[in-house]
Amino acid sequence: MKRLHRKDLYGWSTFHAPLDLDFNSVLWVREGGNVAVDPLPLSEHDLAHVQKLGGVAQIVVTNSAHLRAALDLQKATGAKLIGPAGEREKLTCDRYVSDGDEVVPGLVVRGMNGSKTPGELALVLEDTTLITGDLVRGHRADALHLLPSEKLSDRPAAIASLRRLLELHPRIEAILVGDGWCLFREGHQRLSELLRAE
Repeated sequence: MKRLHRKDLYGWSTFHAPLDLDFNSVLWVREGGNVAVDPLPLSEHDLAHVQKLGGVAQIVVTNSAHLRAALDLQKATGAKLIGPAGEREKLTCDRYVSDGDEVVPGLVVRGMNGSKTPGELALVLEDTTLITGDLVRGHRADALHLLPSEKLSDRPAAIASLRRLLELHPRIEAILVGDGWCLFREGHQRLSELLRAE
């Protein structure tokens, strides 16, 4: 796994040829149990690394399209699976969360209405790092993009969700996207610029 912008954050990726971009996963190493977000399959090396870091206590799936290898990681680690309350019919989880809930202290859930699945989640870590599912992505380095319009269920609702997120979390610096290139600086400014262009 790769170290990210904080010493307690790691990531791993898989290149997705049809879209010419990486799919990304995140591991937050913390006292009280590590949290994985949208986990992709792990190599033997990376799984050993996860175990060395203390395993995984909780797995968050931001939307049903990002189940990925969550069930395999759950089986390997005994972690609890957490998913969007709006997708109870599609995902069988140990716990469901929605806007305003805390996964664990310091990791707040924000609802992303209007995306391609109902109840998509974003996560805000200690008010400075945004972890996204599908709605916000990075199709090229040093830029943010929205999910294409044809995949959005309600574009105005999606835009409103992002505006609200920016209002609630003005200190966002890093944006770790589920799909594409991540940003590690000026996240709030870059997301504001994206919304001004929409």
